[in-house]
Amino acid sequence: MKIINVQHQQPLDHIAPAGRIGVISLATDFNIETDLQRIYPNDVRFFTSRVKNVNPLTIENLRTMAPRISDTAATLLPGTKLDAIMYACTSGTIAIGVDRITELVQQAQPGVPVTNPVTSALSAFKRFNIQKISILTPYTETVNVEVADFFIKQGYEVLSIAGFGFEDDTAMTYISPKDIVDAAVSSCDKNADLMFVSCTAFRASHVLDEIEKQLDIPVISSNQALVWHSLQLVNYPKAIEGFGRLLATEYGPIGTHQNLAK
Repeated sequence: MKIINVQHQQPLDHIAPAGRIGVISLATDFNIETDLQRIYPNDVRFFTSRVKNVNPLTIENLRTMAPRISDTAATLLPGTKLDAIMYACTSGTIAIGVDRITELVQQAQPGVPVTNPVTSALSAFKRFNIQKISILTPYTETVNVEVADFFIKQGYEVLSIAGFGFEDDTAMTYISPKDIVDAAVSSCDKNADLMFVSCTAFRASHVLDEIEKQLDIPVISSNQALVWHSLQLVNYPKAIEGFGRLLATEYGPIGTHQNLAK
């Protein structure tokens, strides 16, 4: 048997030259990777590790993830520099706390910028310079009260919040995009400046353009906002079409757009 050593003739490829994003998703999330794969541009790559979570989805059960977040973050490409890390759970961020999520991730990945759906959504709200919001979720009424209270405490006027009443994180992905459109349009308050569609397991990214067309206001979803904010963190300069105004040409990931909601 011959043992042969070979050498590469070409320079090593730079994989993901525009950014490497770490993703901490819920163990039961059936949707997050599919959405991110559809939305991220080809020169950005994401790398996922999953944190164990507990159903049914309640605020108390969401908080049980906190002790495992640092260990999960440590499994994201050990020894490879990441440009940003996202914790991909909207309700979990509200339950555990934005600052605590960042602290837990950076215990394992010091110095890496951290985002989450809540921070991303709040940044998007500021981008559009809005004050009054309607919210659509797959959650139960009890969780929705916590979600609404959070945004009210951030200074926003929550005119309405509607939920499908699901307690199983995986089952939330089974909700039809058509039902998401219908629920968003029917539940959005006529005085809202923006609609927020919450939950990374929700297949809302498929229909953001359709909802915006019918409502004629910006529509922000958890996964769309996560992509947008993570691209902000890596200074990605190009717009992305097909996933709502936030990522589209006139708003773009990077720029000085004067934020007009309508």
